Amino acid sequence: MFIKNAWYVACRPEEIQDKPLGRTICGEKIVFYRGKENKVAAVEDFCPHRGAPLSLGYVEDGHLVCGYHGLVMGCEGKTIAMPAQRVGGFPCNKAYAVVEKYGFIWVWPGEKSLANEADLPTLEWADHPEWSYGGGLFHIQCDYRLMIDNLMDLTHETYVHSSSIGQKEIDEALPVTKVDGDHVVTERYMENIIAPPFWQMALRGNHLADDVPVDRWQRCHFFAPSNVHIEVGVAHAGHGGYNAPKDKKVASVVVDFITPETETSHWYFWGMARNFQPENQQLTDQIREGQGKIFTEDLEMLEQQQQNILRNPQRQLLMLNIDAGGVQSRKIIDRLLAKENSPSPQDTQRKFPNIRVI
Repeated sequence: MFIKNAWYVACRPEEIQDKPLGRTICGEKIVFYRGKENKVAAVEDFCPHRGAPLSLGYVEDGHLVCGYHGLVMGCEGKTIAMPAQRVGGFPCNKAYAVVEKYGFIWVWPGEKSLANEADLPTLEWADHPEWSYGGGLFHIQCDYRLMIDNLMDLTHETYVHSSSIGQKEIDEALPVTKVDGDHVVTERYMENIIAPPFWQMALRGNHLADDVPVDRWQRCHFFAPSNVHIEVGVAHAGHGGYNAPKDKKVASVVVDFITPETETSHWYFWGMARNFQPENQQLTDQIREGQGKIFTEDLEMLEQQQQNILRNPQRQLLMLNIDAGGVQSRKIIDRLLAKENSPSPQDTQRKFPNIRVI
């Protein structure tokens, strides 16, 4: 169900600023906190004494203290102390690889020895003076793959987001999908149209006319295990569309980090990175507010979709040409899951010593 040997966004730094944070990721209950030298740590959210969630405790001298009976846990999952008790022989909790980078805290829920910081995605817009970012977090009660389907097929904008980013021209411009390894790209271009309300606001924010024809683009990128980044924007018509100069367009990246929680729930870290008017905090707040309302509309639809699917397990969902981006993304997920769950040659040799593995 979940690709565990991969990096996922676990939380934002401010979520663990004052106390530990408990969060289930890929079915693993994990507690995140700041240990010694302010370094982020992540261990199994389970006190080995009585099973209480360690996330209900507190941090003292860089160690995690259980809020039930005071057991002290180290960053690597080893019990260090407990008032008036001998606990040196307690088994270690699972510890997780964790990295703080790009304004997020990332966790590797699988085999810690396989984690490599070099495998983190490259976010060219993060910590860049010419870019600004604003976003939020939703806890959504649906299979994380339904969110990937939703983001890789933006046809729904015409109907779910009719008052903000939707317009009939989206339906009329059929998308093209390409696959390159573990990367899927679905592209859609619209020419000589009127910008919808959200993009009219963005044009005004960049001191551009909002009542003239524009060229619009949507380039949806799926990156395994479950991240979707969407290049979006509009340019005054006749200036090159996607390739128009900066003074003729507003261009952004819709940032979607989709972190599975359970089979029917996920954490959705959403936001928008833009490279126009990066110093304008009022515009950042305005875009964040507008984007939050748009994604709230998605939330209701996706959660109701999940309930319908659960009530009708015998029904097979139909696939159309507009679903190609989601279909190809799911194929990559299935392939990586099969690879991760298949026994290694060493495991096979240990289990069947008389079989030669070639």
